[in-house]
Amino acid sequence: MTRRSVRQPALVMLGFLISTAQAQPNPAKASLPPEKPVEKASEVASITTDRGIVTRPGKLTIEPAISYANSNSTVVAVEGYTVIPALLVGLINITEVQRDIFVGALTFKYGITSRLETTLRAPYLSIREDLRERQAFQGTPVDSITESSGDGLGDIEATLRYQFNDGVEGWPYVIGSFRVRAPTGEGPYDVDRRILRDNLGNPIGIAFTERPTGSGFWGFEPGLSFIYPSDPAVLFGNLSYTYTLKEDEGFANGGTVDPGDIIRFGFGMGFAFNERTSFSLGYDHSIIPKTELEFDNNLDDARFDRIQLGSLAFGLSQRLTADTSVSLSVSVGVTENAPSTELTLKLPMAF
Repeated sequence: MTRRSVRQPALVMLGFLISTAQAQPNPAKASLPPEKPVEKASEVASITTDRGIVTRPGKLTIEPAISYANSNSTVVAVEGYTVIPALLVGLINITEVQRDIFVGALTFKYGITSRLETTLRAPYLSIREDLRERQAFQGTPVDSITESSGDGLGDIEATLRYQFNDGVEGWPYVIGSFRVRAPTGEGPYDVDRRILRDNLGNPIGIAFTERPTGSGFWGFEPGLSFIYPSDPAVLFGNLSYTYTLKEDEGFANGGTVDPGDIIRFGFGMGFAFNERTSFSLGYDHSIIPKTELEFDNNLDDARFDRIQLGSLAFGLSQRLTADTSVSLSVSVGVTENAPSTELTLKLPMAF
């Protein structure tokens, strides 16, 4: 076997990572047969957004996508006192939440130069949530179900991505990005809410009569991505930090609200079975601190300081034509606050 045939699987895999990739003066690419250029290979099954080499200059990629996420959680609240370690006198309230989220998104990617790419993503969300519980502080054996939903435009995102190098001489491809998220969707303070009270009129919580479709806050996210071809696989990783602007939501909502910044990282690898089909496996994790309020006295604040969202993902990608591919990815939550499962189907088309 010649050296050319040994290097070819990793190069094909790198081609799968390229969304209608640009033609770079890369010695590795020169080793490919002329009838099988890397730039015609479709990208590897997407696990997170913007993972791949930047789009070739003058190329426009339109990527319709649809995803479905489901999450289930159970919360047990006990109001009472213990007579002996095995005997509890009081009320036990068990709440079960089921949430289904459908997202349809349209993404546009355009290559400005051989190293610079711009992206615009517009999502539309449909959310359904069912809450099953027994009335708190009441000794009733009857369950009640509360339903809420929300439909509408989500938060639109605009991204600039810059490729710093050509990935030669043993170096990985290093790509910087800067994403801006606009609060175009309805935020938590834009929808109708109601206060839950006990029999004495004391507030015990807040319930949404309509689910929000956006964050309600501006977000700015710089980040770095790494892509390293390693026969016969391609390794990739990313690190980003989201800065969220504070907003004044009025005295009734706690004054100035700071939802907290987000630290996000991920890593994984991909394999090319052949020049049309690829498989990828990765992990993604986000650390989100709790929301801070200007007029919060913290007397009854029993929330954790941060939320951990971790998910394990795998996906398949199939090239349909020279400029069109289809990819399917599945994410499974490994932390309590992450969605239980999430399915995403994408169809990137280059022009």
